[in-house]
Amino acid sequence: MKLAVFGATGPTGKELVSQALHRRYEVTVFARRPAAVAMHEQLRVVAGDVVRDAGAVAEAVRGQDAVVSALGVRASFFPRGLMQRSLANIVPAMAAAGVRRFVLMSAFGVGDSRKDAPVGPRLMHNTLLACIFADKRAAEEALKRSVLEWTIVYPVLLTNAPRSVRYRAAERLDLHGFPSISRADVADFMLRELVERRFVRRTVVLSE
Repeated sequence: MKLAVFGATGPTGKELVSQALHRRYEVTVFARRPAAVAMHEQLRVVAGDVVRDAGAVAEAVRGQDAVVSALGVRASFFPRGLMQRSLANIVPAMAAAGVRRFVLMSAFGVGDSRKDAPVGPRLMHNTLLACIFADKRAAEEALKRSVLEWTIVYPVLLTNAPRSVRYRAAERLDLHGFPSISRADVADFMLRELVERRFVRRTVVLSE
């Protein structure tokens, strides 16, 4: 499989790249800082800013079988409208190139998943993360109107634990307290979903 990865230098993105290479995929990484990417014989890097460089985004997705994104921001550093502006370049580039399969990592509490969030996480969604989640929701609504075969992944609290492959995946899950899942397991699911296609044009919640 030929796979383009956005957000590849973040913690979950690195897991996506590592696991994709382990599966012997041909990986194209889109990175604002190419020096942050560990080189590999099955990997190429396209340099650019996903918000500003539409031409570079188009180059990254051209000829791919699928695209995955782990783009995101920290609460302490929030470029306004990052997800809306990023997907405004990625989605048209994919459509123009005839690349239909797109798996996007979002966050539990965005969109319809908010109503299933336990009380503790919901308080964080409504305060510290409100602006970030509003941006994600708007970007996802635009994605849902596209021609792409999208899957939107809502992982709960992310950890750095190793991959276990013992996680739950469903459109809705019964959750309590502060549920978590490792970034490695999120990457595992996203790569499996590219092939298994269980949630095409659907959202999916991930938790241990």
